[in-house]
Amino acid sequence: MAGFRNFLKSGHSPTLFAAFLYFAFSCCIWVLNGAMAPFISETFNLSPAQKGLMLSIPILAGALMRFPLGILSQYIGRKKATLVEMGLIAVAMLFGFFFVKSFNDLLAMGVLLGIAGASFGVALSLGAGSFPPKHKGLAMGLVGAGNVGTAVSVLIAPPLAQALGWVTVYGLAAIAILIPMVVMVVFAKEPDDLDAHASFKEHIACLFEKDGWAFSLIYAVTFGGFIGLTTFLPSYFYDQFGVSKVQAGQLTMLAAFMGAALRVFGGWISDHWGGVNTLTGVLTTVSATLVLCGLAENSLTLTVLLFLVCFAALGAGNGALFQLVPLRWPLSTAVAGSMIGEIGALGGGLIPNAMGLSKQHAGTYLWGFVGFAVCAAAMLLLLRVMQMRWTRTWAEKGGRARSA
Repeated sequence: MAGFRNFLKSGHSPTLFAAFLYFAFSCCIWVLNGAMAPFISETFNLSPAQKGLMLSIPILAGALMRFPLGILSQYIGRKKATLVEMGLIAVAMLFGFFFVKSFNDLLAMGVLLGIAGASFGVALSLGAGSFPPKHKGLAMGLVGAGNVGTAVSVLIAPPLAQALGWVTVYGLAAIAILIPMVVMVVFAKEPDDLDAHASFKEHIACLFEKDGWAFSLIYAVTFGGFIGLTTFLPSYFYDQFGVSKVQAGQLTMLAAFMGAALRVFGGWISDHWGGVNTLTGVLTTVSATLVLCGLAENSLTLTVLLFLVCFAALGAGNGALFQLVPLRWPLSTAVAGSMIGEIGALGGGLIPNAMGLSKQHAGTYLWGFVGFAVCAAAMLLLLRVMQMRWTRTWAEKGGRARSA
């Protein structure tokens, strides 16, 4: 406990909290269409492929919008950039409340929901900016735990949609985003760190290195898997097992909360065991549980238990990967982490599409699960190949930090 108090004193903790809250609310809004998918699908009578497209667009749009928001933050500051984004989120939610009347409107709404998904890089950079290099990893992990907003979304959006209508939830979200805006204005301050002055070239530098792409591809499985499955599961539980729309959200919440909670644990265990070792266990577990989830499509209890294990691994993997980022890029941690997060998030958009196409053309979701499991196994192979050079250059055996 004393160590954590010392950590908080080493930086500006109110900004850390404001960044966490901003990221949590953004994640909550980002997956709204996924949380309300059973209601939306019923309204527009969507096919499995149409559902997959609807669920994919917010994820892909959010990943693509992260880079422009990061560039904007270079010019006006990270705190101001968050306020601009949250203002745009409120406008987007009002569009959903007043103008979503058709499937095409719904797809346009998916693009606007992507505005909320753009928050990752700026949130991490703002929250960790005032902390010294030795504490940036933990600070980034705590802000990243704002992923718990996805669990909140799938828990509260379905009962609200059932009671008030799913379109009304957009209007409520427009009001709710005012909470992190006020906290940001009152408590946050712009950190004075090197990442605030990173050039465009520095911002994308990690993409010209093999390590940058390796990290991004692995993150496409861990975080992409987390956000993609969180978006997809309400529809899966409702369609596959016939549970109620609210129950589908509750079951998804269990998995999403597990993934968000284990993110910090993944960073902590990686500090002691090594990020490479942790990711090895993570990717092995994810690959195995995904195949088993596909095979257990007739048992709700077994499926839920397998998803809990899978999400626990995905969450720990997100924390483990960002334990390695400060080791590999010690002088530009937030900048590198932002770009890796942007590229990695694109992986999440592939999952709902793959699941929808598998169901529509093969009559089962099994091959969607198998495809994702193969991607996890491929990343495990990539990790084991790359770690041989990593442990010779910038990390100790297993991916632990090198001692001075």
